[in-house]
Amino acid sequence: MADLSPYAQLVGRVPVRLAEVALRGGPTRYWVYGENSAPHRMVFLHGLRGDHHGLEPIVAHLTGACVVVPDLPGFGQSARLRIGAHDVAGYTAWARDLVAAVAPGGDAVVAGHSFGSIVAAGVAHGTSVRGLVLVNPIAASPLAGPRVAMTRLATLYHRLAAVLPVGAGTALLRSRLATRVASAAMVTTSDRALRRWIHQEHDRRFGLFAERRVVLEAFAASIAHDVGEYAGDVATPTLLVAGEHDEIAPLPAQRVLAGRFVDARLVVVPGTGHLAHYEAPAAVAGVIAGFLAALPVP
Repeated sequence: MADLSPYAQLVGRVPVRLAEVALRGGPTRYWVYGENSAPHRMVFLHGLRGDHHGLEPIVAHLTGACVVVPDLPGFGQSARLRIGAHDVAGYTAWARDLVAAVAPGGDAVVAGHSFGSIVAAGVAHGTSVRGLVLVNPIAASPLAGPRVAMTRLATLYHRLAAVLPVGAGTALLRSRLATRVASAAMVTTSDRALRRWIHQEHDRRFGLFAERRVVLEAFAASIAHDVGEYAGDVATPTLLVAGEHDEIAPLPAQRVLAGRFVDARLVVVPGTGHLAHYEAPAAVAGVIAGFLAALPVP
């Protein structure tokens, strides 16, 4: 039996509605949390192999904002892209279209976690947005970080999934054992109940992808790109939220990344790693709320 989310009651108090919009040839499903009358509107993009549920703990702790959280195309309840590949260019083009659809006045703050941080930075690079929030941003190539051996192992795993027959390759990508290995590599909390729930969340969400090609394209993009590609050309106010013990997006690289933006502030959440959205959502939300409060109200 799955454990109840430690944030379930808080999430349950937030007004939410489900909506759908046709983008890049297919339907995108997104969830709108909070009231439309809130002073700030944010579009928040989840990370690789996730869906909108992963960002709910942050959203539930966040006040003063109406937050739009889509399932990225090909993951969760959103259809795969019919126009473009599931890579950084494809997701960025899709995300720009989404921002234009849900915030036609150009008054949105764009946010992203992990792989979503690369896409969010790409949106801010090519679209007029009020602010940019990057949680556990991919500050440098995973092929050069402290987890390079793990990245190479993951690359071999995806290559094997690619060469197997479609059914076997898809099953490998949905393997519970592989999911647990990936989950264990990211969790840093010592709270046993929280660790167990995080593993269960990954068990529930990692297999929710439309087809093998989606995962293979998205993974290849995730290890080939980083936020630094866009940083120097992003002029909008930017907030970087880093985990103190994040080995996927290590702190030294975050400090270097912050210095590459025109106007950026780096905040470190102590005692957590790459899963700050699960392990320290209240702290992350508090930092984001302070950033939003400092922005001029449109």
